[in-house]
Amino acid sequence: MVLANKSLGKRAFEISTAGLLSFLALGPQATASAQTYDAKLWSGMTYRNVGPIRGGRVTAVTGVESQPYTFYMGSTGGGVWKTTDAGHAFLNISDGQIPVGSIGAMMVAPSDPNVVYVGTGSSKIRSNVSIGKGMYKSTDAGKTWSFIGLKDTGQIATVRVDPTNPDIVYVAAQGNPFHANPERGVYKTTDGGKTWNLVLHISDTAGAADLEIQPGHPNVLFACMWHALRTPWTIVSGAEEGGIYKSIDSGEHWTKLGGGLPTGLFGRSNVAVTNANPDRLYAIIEAKPGQGFYRSDDSGATWTLVNHELSISTRGFYYSTIGADPNNADVIWLGDETWFKSTDSGKTFKRMSIPHGDNHDVWINPKNSLYMIQGDDGGATVSLDNGITWTPEVNQPTAEIYQVYVDNQYPYRLYGAQQDNTTVIVPSLPIGDAQDYREGPGCETGPIIPDTKDPNIVYGGCKGQCSRFTAMRAAIRSIASSV
Repeated sequence: MVLANKSLGKRAFEISTAGLLSFLALGPQATASAQTYDAKLWSGMTYRNVGPIRGGRVTAVTGVESQPYTFYMGSTGGGVWKTTDAGHAFLNISDGQIPVGSIGAMMVAPSDPNVVYVGTGSSKIRSNVSIGKGMYKSTDAGKTWSFIGLKDTGQIATVRVDPTNPDIVYVAAQGNPFHANPERGVYKTTDGGKTWNLVLHISDTAGAADLEIQPGHPNVLFACMWHALRTPWTIVSGAEEGGIYKSIDSGEHWTKLGGGLPTGLFGRSNVAVTNANPDRLYAIIEAKPGQGFYRSDDSGATWTLVNHELSISTRGFYYSTIGADPNNADVIWLGDETWFKSTDSGKTFKRMSIPHGDNHDVWINPKNSLYMIQGDDGGATVSLDNGITWTPEVNQPTAEIYQVYVDNQYPYRLYGAQQDNTTVIVPSLPIGDAQDYREGPGCETGPIIPDTKDPNIVYGGCKGQCSRFTAMRAAIRSIASSV
């Protein structure tokens, strides 16, 4: 639990060793004057992708109701990608147009599949997170993009489009993760993003973590407000100003909901609604006391804590992922470190298989619950059989690489540590028609470094452990205990 203690004026926090070391490593040399060089020497150089072709962290996914094989995903560093064959191939559609790699939210207009809205800045605020730069819109299904404002809102957690009017859009702006800012809250546009109004603002430290429109009642909205700040070494999640708010007049006025919801320290939360029963609401809430999974059957007037197992809410600030089946009000999908499914309205949850762990977002086709897309720390994956099987995540080069090193051989090899994955060793030149890579010693924390004299010997780190890899023998041996 990572919550603020308002009464003591202090903050509980989580230490991120990697973030602290990165901060300290800047040191005095960070202010050294830049070296001059002749630009002509580099004018002929261009960037090329050397891999690895495997997915990285994805915190935003959506789909097209009328095109069951078309889905979009937004990575935390690789921009926006699209698939038209149900996840067998993904194509980047944002490079050169959206200048921010970190994507926080997206939605296709239900009434016009050509209109797509994207909010930048991943809202799952780890110590390594890029700040968003506002909203973008496409009117040709992702071929071209235009900036439509909200540049200073920071991380955008959710985008919701009116079901019948593609010009009416609501945005949950979480805020700048590293400092307080007045642009936090819920925004609304009625002209497709030409102008925006801040319709719900709690404070400069409490932004909107989620937003839902009640099915069949487009004037009824639910917003999850979250007090959150991040520094290189701490995470502040929760305060008494957090909570779930409701509007019955399209965002003009808001009421903080109670009726059984936590009344103390209220952290990150997420609300799910279902077409199958518009008055049925589900919420996963980080709180102290009262953390767990909640249900309401009267449109939020009263709530019941139906499940408080720790396994479904381990790190609320990072997960809090929930999706209600649009065609069966008793079925819920919940993402945490593990992927869960409930068929009894949340009383019990069953662990389900998924290509990777650390689950962040899900979209289920309103017309057919068989079709789903899910985002996790390994990429985006599609299911056409209601989550029984999923497409692989080795077809999307969006890996977050924490550090890069090269050796001295020719052609040289690159070494890096991937977030929530293994280290990788990548050839600088492709082998055949496809990129190739191999896993190296160590893990996501790294570093991974080749021997300066013999590149067949590689050293890797993993959370205080050190190991040595000998490429010729393909063996990994531990050489140090934790530090």
